[in-house]
Amino acid sequence: MDRNLAMELIRVTEAAALAAGRWMGRGDRKGADQAAVDAMRRAFDSVQVRGTVVIGEGERDEAPMLYIGEQVGAGWAHPERQAPRVDIAVDPLEGTNLCATGAPDAISVIAMAEDGKFLNAPDTYMEKIAVGPDARGAIDLRRSPSWNLSAVAEAKRCSVEDLTVIILDRDRHQELIAEVRKAGARIRLISDGDVSAAIATTKASTGIHVLMGIGGAPEGVLAAAAIRCVGGDMQARLRYRNDEERRRAERMGIRDHDRIYKLEDLAEGQVMFAATGVTDGSFLRGVRFFGGGATTHSVVMRSKSGTIRFIEAEHHFDRKPDYEWMTWVRPAPQRAS
Repeated sequence: MDRNLAMELIRVTEAAALAAGRWMGRGDRKGADQAAVDAMRRAFDSVQVRGTVVIGEGERDEAPMLYIGEQVGAGWAHPERQAPRVDIAVDPLEGTNLCATGAPDAISVIAMAEDGKFLNAPDTYMEKIAVGPDARGAIDLRRSPSWNLSAVAEAKRCSVEDLTVIILDRDRHQELIAEVRKAGARIRLISDGDVSAAIATTKASTGIHVLMGIGGAPEGVLAAAAIRCVGGDMQARLRYRNDEERRRAERMGIRDHDRIYKLEDLAEGQVMFAATGVTDGSFLRGVRFFGGGATTHSVVMRSKSGTIRFIEAEHHFDRKPDYEWMTWVRPAPQRAS
């Protein structure tokens, strides 16, 4: 894949983040998500790829969300340009509740891989463990959380008490939380946003060392793409909520329902990843609006080179026709009764 595509991905996540940013703190997670989806879909029209969404927000009958199987990119309309065929994984607004309440770590995120290189995961749960580059090879999802914490601490040359584990605050994690506490590690509980949480393990300044627990399978593939780019490590296992999800996985070609997926099983080949902050977080700053424009903070990564770029951008809506959509994604003012 052409390395310049990585910069095109940033324009797509910026568009979605700017649209969702208008809805921050307004209590309407569906409105924020829809705004991000609409902006991302339109931004894709200028990207020279023939992309197929393999990780999206549901099946075709759930449109207008970006659905699994949807074709995106300008290459489909112009086959003579021989645009590359790629897999696309998207979450136009990861952390819809975070955006709706103005809480930290809502992001717009996209990943791209060569055709057929992302795990085609159903919209189900996934058990995950993720770490940064200095603990690569130290994790094993088949073993207990206590064993993994000891192995990660040894790889990092620190004690278990020095580690901070990030876990979704869910009832299903009560036993996990209790074991991590008993082992002596610190915990940061989060309400949503396990893509941001997984990425946080890759950067020392976040203070997060390990992600553990069960979250969304689509988010797991997105997280794997980012971790591939920075040289971290991740393992995962699908956790179905019902028989229908199991049958859907089988239709997608999954036969071994207890398989432990390693990082390269989730995202292999050349991978690109981009994310833009919607609300302020530990990894990215959120959208900041000013009269006639806004600033954004993004990250873009490539697995081939290992390059990680943080990009601060200033957008002036009156100078760029690409941002005409800002006039119709802006939520209507709420009037006092």
